[in-house]
Formats: sequence, structure tokens, C-alpha cells
Amino acid sequence: VLENQDLQDSIKPQKVEFRSLNFNTTLHWQPGWAKEARDALYFVQYKVYGQSTWQNKEECWGVSSHVCDLTHETSDIQEPYYSRVRAALAGVYSSWSLSCRFTPWRETVIGPPMVTVAHSNKSITVKLQAPRSPYRRKRGSTIPMTNYYDLLYQVFIINNLLDEQHRVLVYEGKEKVIEIQDLRPGVSYCIVAKMYMPMLDHSSAYSSRQCTVL
Repeated sequence: VLENQDLQDSIKPQKVEFRSLNFNTTLHWQPGWAKEARDALYFVQYKVYGQSTWQNKEECWGVSSHVCDLTHETSDIQEPYYSRVRAALAGVYSSWSLSCRFTPWRETVIGPPMVTVAHSNKSITVKLQAPRSPYRRKRGSTIPMTNYYDLLYQVFIINNLLDEQHRVLVYEGKEKVIEIQDLRPGVSYCIVAKMYMPMLDHSSAYSSRQCTVL
């Protein structure tokens, strides 16, 4: 019995946590500390906070992976959720490892916008597209993150002549197409943008650089 107890403890999953980007939500964990834990299989359950019964996640039931997609199961974005994982090895089951509470609307990370640039001889036109959630409208298109939050675009210009690290904020607002004027011909400029949420004072990461020479 003692050996079984030791095995139970040593294969128990560690560091169970939710990670979420634009409401694409996955559960992550690490194997127990025993060498044998590499061969363990895992079983995932989830529930809404306050519910008494746990639901099995069928696609993550008896799997060797250390990650489980719970995007669909956490689609009520204002609700707080819990998840838990247990391991099994050689007929022995560990106890459950519990995640922290996770509320998608509060905790998902908002990604940067998509940026495309076009230029004339003295101006750059910037087109912005908000990141999209995994959830779909009835007609099938995915719903942008701007539907769930009051988000602003922040657009920055980098003048490569001066300093490649120096970003100047040239626009903040909700327009999806903006024009930056009075620029110098022959100079290389880069544009980066991010999403900004005034209510929670959160910013996304920067988009990838889009560069052009006028």
C-alpha cells in the first residue's frame, strides 16, 4: 500500500494552469516528479465555479499530452471556471490537481492587431484589423475581440534614420484605416500597432513591424 501511495504522490500533475489568448483557452500542466511520470496518462475535468459536478473532457481523457484545449468549454466568458487533472500509471491513480479559478473575460490575453501599410510619396496608409476570437456568428465569420471589449488601436511610427527603438504614437482610436502625412520621401519608416483597453489599462503586445520606404 505504501508503494502505491508513493507512486500516487510522485505522478500527481504539477502546476495546473489556464492560458488564454483572444479566448483560445488551453489548460497546461507538468508531469509529477517521478522519472516514471513520463509514461503517465492524464484525465481532465472542468466545471463552472459553484457547480457541484465535474464534467469529463472526453478529448483529454487518458491522454499522454500535457495540454488540453478548453476553448469550447469556457465559452461563457463572464463565468469563472475550474479545471483539474489526475494521472494514472500502472493501474495507480494520483489524486486530482486543481487549477486556479479562471474567468475568460478578465484573464484572456488580447493579441496585437494585424497591420498592413501602403505608401504614396509623402504619406503612409495603415490598415488595422482587430484580433479575432474563436467564436462564430450565425453566418460563420469569427467575432472580433472589439465586440467583447472597448478597445482602441494605438499606432506607432519608427523613423529608421533616427533610432530604430524609438516609437512615436501617431494615432489612438477606433478607425481601421488611418493616414500618416507629411513624411519625408526616401526615408525608411516602420509601423507597429497594439490594442489598448482603457477600462483595465491593458495593452496587447506590439504587432510585427511593417516597413516601407517612401
